[in-house]
Amino acid sequence: MAILKQNESFNADTLHEKVIGIASDMVLHDSGFHFHKTKSQLLYAPSGCMTVTTSDRQLVLPPFRMLWIPAQEVHRVNFRNIVAYRSIYFDEDYSQKYIKPDMKVLHVNALLKEIIERICFWEWSALKNDQTNLLNVFWDEMQRAPEEKLELKMPQDRRFKRIVEEWTLRHSMPPMLKDLAEKTGAVEKTISRIFKKETGLSYQDWRQQWRLQRSIELLVEGNSIGEVSHILDFSSDSAFIEFFKKQTGSTPLQYLMKNE
Repeated sequence: MAILKQNESFNADTLHEKVIGIASDMVLHDSGFHFHKTKSQLLYAPSGCMTVTTSDRQLVLPPFRMLWIPAQEVHRVNFRNIVAYRSIYFDEDYSQKYIKPDMKVLHVNALLKEIIERICFWEWSALKNDQTNLLNVFWDEMQRAPEEKLELKMPQDRRFKRIVEEWTLRHSMPPMLKDLAEKTGAVEKTISRIFKKETGLSYQDWRQQWRLQRSIELLVEGNSIGEVSHILDFSSDSAFIEFFKKQTGSTPLQYLMKNE
C-alpha cells in the first residue's frame, strides 16, 4: 500500500508485485504525459473528477467512471479540485488473462467501488487466499461493467497546439468559430476542415462536446447549475439544462443522481 503525498513521485514499473494499489487525496495535479512499460492501470476517483488525455483523446472520469489503461499507453492525468485518487497497477501478463489490452472507460457500480477501495489499501506482498478470492470477484465485475463512450478526439494540427493545451488545462474554453479564427489567424473554412478530418466532428459540434465534458466536471466539483451555465457561456440556466438533456438524456441533477 502507498498513500502518496502531493507531487510525490511513484513508478509502478520498479515494483514486482502482481497487484499494486495506491491512494491519495490531491489537488491541482498534472501528471504530464507518461506510460507504464509493464503494468496495466485502473484509474478511479470515488470523489472529485479527473481529466485524462491520451495522444489523441480526452476523457472525463467522475466518481461513477473508471479508466482501464493498458501498458505502453501514453496518457496524462489532470485535475483542479481535491480528488480522492485511486490507482491499481497489474502486471500486464496477469491482467490480459481477464481483460483485453484496450483503453476503455467503464461504469463503476457499488461493489466495484468497495473492491477497488480495499485493493488500494492492501499491503504490497504476495497475494493471500482471501485477496485472490476478492480479485476473482473483481475480474467478474470488470468483465460485466458497461463501457462508457463519452470521449473527445483531440485535434493534432500544430497550429492549435498551444490553445488546445489551454483547453486541456481549463485555462480557457473553446470560443465560437469566428473568435477562434481571429485568435489563431486561420480562416474559418480551414479550421472546420481540420477539425472534421482530425476529430470526426465539425468545430461547432466538437466545441459542444468539450462543453459537455467540462459541465460534468464542474457539476461533480459541486458547482450549481447557475454557476456552470455562467462559466460555459450559456445564455441562461434553462438553455444549459436543455443542452445537457439533449446530450445525455437526463437533466444535470438526474444525471448525477442516477450515477450515485
